[in-house]
Amino acid sequence: MTAQKQTGRNKKDRQVTLKMVAERVGLTKGTCSAVLNKTAASRSVPLHTQERILAAARELNYRPSFYARNLGVKRTYMIGVVTQEIGDFYGSPIISGIERYLRQKDFFFLTVAHRHDPKLLETYAHLLQERGVEGFITVDTFINHPLLLPTVAIPGHRRLKGVTNIVLDHHKGAWLALNHLMELGHKEIAFMKGAEVSPDSEDRWNAVREVAKELGIRIRAELVVEIVGDDATPQLGYPFAKALLARKRPFTALFAYNDISAIGSIRAFQEAGLRVPDDISVVGFDDIKIAVHNNPSLTTVRQPLQKMGEIAARTLLNRIEEHEDWVPEISIEPELVARSSTGRAPAQPAAPHSYERSLVSDPITAQPER
Repeated sequence: MTAQKQTGRNKKDRQVTLKMVAERVGLTKGTCSAVLNKTAASRSVPLHTQERILAAARELNYRPSFYARNLGVKRTYMIGVVTQEIGDFYGSPIISGIERYLRQKDFFFLTVAHRHDPKLLETYAHLLQERGVEGFITVDTFINHPLLLPTVAIPGHRRLKGVTNIVLDHHKGAWLALNHLMELGHKEIAFMKGAEVSPDSEDRWNAVREVAKELGIRIRAELVVEIVGDDATPQLGYPFAKALLARKRPFTALFAYNDISAIGSIRAFQEAGLRVPDDISVVGFDDIKIAVHNNPSLTTVRQPLQKMGEIAARTLLNRIEEHEDWVPEISIEPELVARSSTGRAPAQPAAPHSYERSLVSDPITAQPER
């Protein structure tokens, strides 16, 4: 390699320091640092001087290191996102909304998945704090005590000091779904309750019971099944829908806990020789991305999941950056999305065509309506 090439390469690889920028414009390192990092002190620097500093930094291709930039103010511009699983249908759009908002504000985040293990959840919360996160956003996660940093919970149902709960109006969601089925003539409706590990389960079921009473819908214990487990795929609802059919109590519609349990239920019904929606209508909850692509496309109660992530990120940054007061709760409005999985109630509930060969005996005993 020639000396000329070596010199050029060394010049290109040489790290440009703040001192070099300061020398270029003939100002102190402190003044240049304030302008380049847009601190409060930069407001006292005349605009034409700020422009000189920025121009010099561009010419020199100055890139301040993260730690050098934040050493004086002890900031990391980093938050912790705690979720039960990475990549699931519910959490993914929420995290996408979080990421979109944080990117606009030059923040970034660290994500951990606890898979409903309380010990792991506690460990991860401490690890994130040790790594300097300035706040938390929890997704589909139970938290039963205040955390040491500002926190936003999606969804959150327990009032804890310092924790802002992002909650859906479950009463309205239940009314949208059940009123839709009533307008289609459905009277015998089956219900799929959420698993205990899901933060929304109790509130959503209480809302379903209240709305059913308001609308005069009878909830029969033999037409209620509670999901067990934390499977994050459409397989979740499949065995429980088969269990409902095995009870041989006719019904013309199912209001499932969420979309993945609804999609799994549709598969179980179709395997039993039943047509959706001709024989059984199905309503889900969430409006995940695959809901519209299912066959048939799924009628569901939509939660604006990505928007909820953006709201959570904005709320948290407003507390961190703007020192806004703690807000205990932010309510989100749902909406009904009517698609092909619901239709007029049949005159008579249909029996499964292949009942004996496609269904196993009910492994789940009928649980009393609670």
